[in-house]
Amino acid sequence: MTLHDKLASDVPTDLYINGQFVSASGGERFDVFNPATEELLATVASAEIADADAALDAAEKAMALWAAKTPRERSEVLRKAWELIDSRLEEFAHLITLENGKGKTDAMGEIKYAAEFFRWFAEEAVRADGLITHAPASGARIIVQHKPAGLAVLVTPWNYPAAMGTRKIAPALAAGCGVIIKPAAETPLTMLALMPLLEEAGVPPGLVNVLPTSKPGVVVDHMMHDPRVRVVSFTGSTAVGKKLLKSAADQVLTPAMELGGNAPAIVFEDADMDTAIEGVMLAKMRNLGEACTAANRVYVHTDIADEFTKRLTQTMSALKIGNGTDPTVDVGALVNLSTLEKVEGFVKDAVAKGAKIECGGHRLDGKGYFFPPTVLSNVSQDADCVHDEIFGPVVAIQTFDDQEDVIRRANDTEYGLVAYVFSSDMKRAMHVCERMDYGMVGLNRGLVSDPAAPFGGSKQSGLGREGGHEGMLEFMETQYISATW
Repeated sequence: MTLHDKLASDVPTDLYINGQFVSASGGERFDVFNPATEELLATVASAEIADADAALDAAEKAMALWAAKTPRERSEVLRKAWELIDSRLEEFAHLITLENGKGKTDAMGEIKYAAEFFRWFAEEAVRADGLITHAPASGARIIVQHKPAGLAVLVTPWNYPAAMGTRKIAPALAAGCGVIIKPAAETPLTMLALMPLLEEAGVPPGLVNVLPTSKPGVVVDHMMHDPRVRVVSFTGSTAVGKKLLKSAADQVLTPAMELGGNAPAIVFEDADMDTAIEGVMLAKMRNLGEACTAANRVYVHTDIADEFTKRLTQTMSALKIGNGTDPTVDVGALVNLSTLEKVEGFVKDAVAKGAKIECGGHRLDGKGYFFPPTVLSNVSQDADCVHDEIFGPVVAIQTFDDQEDVIRRANDTEYGLVAYVFSSDMKRAMHVCERMDYGMVGLNRGLVSDPAAPFGGSKQSGLGREGGHEGMLEFMETQYISATW
């Protein structure tokens, strides 16, 4: 039996509630397709409100015991989870490719990144440091400690089926919380497949529950109005995030929101060309561009624009596109038809407004949602792709010759997740980075995501941080005790 056949037959496809895989209360199921072949991959149980209630009940009971454990006990379970995932990287990477479409290299990078959150938060679980001090005026003792906030509802997108879940589950468990996770309907299998490993690692039944559903709005909204839920953590579009924030207000939930992006990459005339090409390629093509951190607008100084565009085009053109299960493939399939049509629409709009196609530019014929690596030059300011996330393998190049102007243009967006700056003049580079109205900046590198760093944005790109020490505090409440002794 091949790995493909084994995965297709062995991956759980029911809901995961209270440590068991169970059918949905209403008996409904929905289909999951392979984006590279458009073939049916699995049929998955679709959760209803009754299932959400069962998951909340299970999480409440499990959390009472889990929160009472010592930080070291929780830490050891998370560490074991990292070890187990790390021992099965190939299998998880393959499953990610099957349901998401990304190539093997991207899938392997994701599962390693996903696993690392368990190792990082295993170390952070014992570091929820508090404070004891002497109040200057009253003379009372000030005692500050951090306690588990309560049950957390986690809502994840399809672009990183493993990592967007572990980035939320690991800190929640480190903090002492129970969780219910709602994975994207396009990619629920990876999260379901992860559950037996968490059970083997020692995660108690009911502490983590997985509810795939074809009715996400109804199910998630119901859970957010349950008084036992105290945190909602969402990764996805700004439009959906705003709706969840409105629901969160009803119960005054703590919202952790990682929303949309429109990342600029600024390449100055003194940038090391090799570093800039490598950085922009990574910032743009990681995960086929299906990432909120993807470089969406590339501003290149006029003095080097021709050389940069030529070299980037050569590099992009050399990438191999095809079914991601082939280890020689660099660029796999986009996740679904609507994403493919959106990317294609951005290119057509840009060309109609004066952009030149340097390579790619047209969807591939045949089965699968494939769009080739594409470079657009002479992109006008009014092109749609300048103002909205492309979420695909398309580089949109504009030029500049004035530093103040490019800073203004880079900041001229409602989004503020991440920006990229390339320059060999560190004094200028740091000055520009500090003026970027973004939660994160990549300086002479195209990758900012790291479990040890606080990931998150400003403006309409979100609230709160994931990763770093801050990621665990999102699932904790600060308690202050004023004492006399």
